Amino acid sequence: MPEDWARATAVVAHPDDLEYGAASAVARWTQQGKTVSYVLATSGEAGIDGMDPATCGPLRTGEERRSAAVVGVRHVEFLGHRDGLVEAGVGLRRDIAGALRRLKPEVVITMNFELTWGDNGSVNHADHRAVGLAVLDACRDAANRWVFPELGEPWSGIRNVYVAGAAHPTHYVDISDSIDAGVASLREHGAYIEGLGGDFDPDEFIRNISGYGGMAAGCEFAVTFQRFSV
Repeated sequence: MPEDWARATAVVAHPDDLEYGAASAVARWTQQGKTVSYVLATSGEAGIDGMDPATCGPLRTGEERRSAAVVGVRHVEFLGHRDGLVEAGVGLRRDIAGALRRLKPEVVITMNFELTWGDNGSVNHADHRAVGLAVLDACRDAANRWVFPELGEPWSGIRNVYVAGAAHPTHYVDISDSIDAGVASLREHGAYIEGLGGDFDPDEFIRNISGYGGMAAGCEFAVTFQRFSV
């Protein structure tokens, strides 16, 4: 993946979406002196069974802010859409386009928005699908002064969108020197991981999935992305 840029914005649906791999790439970039900001559509308030959303939302936003700080991200904002009920449409595009105009990234990162994860038939979360597609459209919206003119001056500096977790990646980021920060970032989501139940080891998970990425890329550990031109 080209790294001749200074500012990126990652736009995803929930706290923890970036931490299952992409945060290790973010750590690499911030170590290089780049600025990366996070924009989340929801606060993840519906993500822990048995915990009331009024309690869960603030807890998970706190986990996300701490997680972002671990990989050098200082700006984290939440758009306030309802967890589990994110609607793909003009409202979502407007909110994302507004964030892009404010933050002025050259590169945008988002997560897999296909119907399934890979070829195993596991259905991707509806919020992921809605947000990912809206990100692609919002990048164009942000550049068009006649779309959402109330949101300020257009921003046409976005070069490409990179989608993490895509079934057909086109690019990779070598995270061999930043994977530890990525693992630490995922560990900050302790309440969420505990709420999932079972025996989940963040270190094992990240090294396993990034190891496969590294095998494909020709390095020890890698995060893979699919690039879309906007």
